[in-house]
Formats: sequence, structure tokens, C-alpha cells
Amino acid sequence: MIHHLKVILVGSIFLTGCSSVAPWDRGILSREEMAWDLNKHETSLQGHMYSSKEAASGGVGPAGGGCGCN
Repeated sequence: MIHHLKVILVGSIFLTGCSSVAPWDRGILSREEMAWDLNKHETSLQGHMYSSKEAASGGVGPAGGGCGCN
């Protein structure tokens, strides 16, 4: 009984995240102020500095050596 309740609970959590966006609402969601990162250049620079200093790849590109000279 408890197992069935857990399955139903997890299933309902996953189903609540599914939704479709109407075509007339897509214009609103694609505006610049709706972006996750407002300054793409600054975000790219921060990612480059992080991967260079950490000497690890963050899933965005090759790893650096640590000195930042790549």
C-alpha cells in the first residue's frame, strides 16, 4: 500500500511540471528581460575564468591549466 502511494506521489509531481505554451505567449517569454543571464558576455567571461582557475571542465568547453593563459 505504501509503495503504491509513493509511486502515485512521484508520478503526480512529474506530471504537474508538464505544460504547453501558447504561440501568442512565446513572444513574451522570448523577451530579453526573461533570459536567465542578462549579460551574455559577462556570463561567458565568468565561465572562462572559472574553468581556467579550477582546471576543470564545467561542461562548456575544454579545461585550462590554472594560469588563465588559454
